[in-house]
Amino acid sequence: MFRSMPWILAAGLLGFSASAMADAVALRHVRVIDGQGGAPVESATLLIQDGRIAALGSDAGVSIPKGAREIDLSGKSVLPGLISNHSHVGLTDGVVVGPQNYTRANVERQLKQWQRFGVTTVTSLGMNAPAFLSMREAAHEGRMRGADLFGADRGFGVEQGAPPVKVGADQLYRPRTVEQARAFVRDSARRKPDVLKIWVDDFNHTLAAKMKPEIYTAIIDEAHRLGLRVAAHVYYLDDARKLVDAGVDILAHGIRDRDVDAALIQAMKANGTWYIATLDLDEAFYIYAQQPEWMRSAFFRESLQPALSAQFDDAGWRQKILADTNMIEHERTSLATNQRNLKALFDGGVKIGFGTDSGANPLRIPGFAEHHELQLMVAAGLTPMQAIGIATSQAAALLGLDDRGVLAVGKRADLLVVDGDPSKRIEDLQRIDSVWQRGAQVAVPIAP
Repeated sequence: MFRSMPWILAAGLLGFSASAMADAVALRHVRVIDGQGGAPVESATLLIQDGRIAALGSDAGVSIPKGAREIDLSGKSVLPGLISNHSHVGLTDGVVVGPQNYTRANVERQLKQWQRFGVTTVTSLGMNAPAFLSMREAAHEGRMRGADLFGADRGFGVEQGAPPVKVGADQLYRPRTVEQARAFVRDSARRKPDVLKIWVDDFNHTLAAKMKPEIYTAIIDEAHRLGLRVAAHVYYLDDARKLVDAGVDILAHGIRDRDVDAALIQAMKANGTWYIATLDLDEAFYIYAQQPEWMRSAFFRESLQPALSAQFDDAGWRQKILADTNMIEHERTSLATNQRNLKALFDGGVKIGFGTDSGANPLRIPGFAEHHELQLMVAAGLTPMQAIGIATSQAAALLGLDDRGVLAVGKRADLLVVDGDPSKRIEDLQRIDSVWQRGAQVAVPIAP
């Protein structure tokens, strides 16, 4: 039984004439996973017109307009395109990180890669150069190929502290005083970012300084005064507690030093604080040196630029990583803690977003990271359908977008078609048959 209203809606009710449907596409005999958590619906038809879903229902219940192109998707599943709430554009190219990478050509290359892997909307959460504004507009209007693009402008870091990366002077603020912090927020607000980003922690005691509470409190307060939300880079439970008390809107990474408690869960629920675990981040520090079986798959290898592929194949590079046993044990422990905390927060009713920090450094690979994140979420105890819901409808809700993230009449036809049934086996999401954005097929299949 289709549970959403009205799931079956004839094209004529939307005001389309038969002649106007000549460019319509009907995806027939497909399993529908709508992103809203309901059971998948078998033998369904999804009709696309003018970049949106024009009708959706059982094969028998949807009338196919004359002239519409029909595609038989028997044995396949369709779900909303994945949405990343935490990625970065223009920071990496190959194995190199630096401000020289923030070019339209490089950003478009990355957006096309996300799109090919079924991630149709991306949020670049900080360290964005001025060129971001025109690229975001072009992505929104479809003049730039690849995933749609949202973002956090420059972001707010710490002198002699986070983030410890090479970026241009116009890609990051590092306020020293409360007054300067508020002024920087006002400056950023002029560019109308989708959210603001602050780096609070010291990267597990590897940096000389952390952001002072009076600085991040001023940023949050000034941002809220101007109608902007704030996402925070965190690691420690104590910082998360203080940030939630200060009114932060999004914890942009998982808490990894200790298990969360009932008090934090209640505070996050009461404040409406979002949580993005970024599980893939910790594992990425060591997993590629260990050469798991999935690294030999075409799906993984097609996500790699040549320089990164060569690094992974370099025995010397792998031996250097594997020799750092303390690092590997620490990152494994961080991942396990992060997974426990994700499950506890989800079960506790906290709002969960989706992201991996993909694009922040070469080891966080656009497109592949998002698929691996979903598998780590399921390994943490979420069901495949819960993980899919977080990466689609919940991720859209975090961004305040009501035009995507679910399969329903009138929504954007940003779609991922896969072989198999990812509602039962999350790995089937890697069996990509096609990707659709704004109603057009935009990517060729990727071998699993």
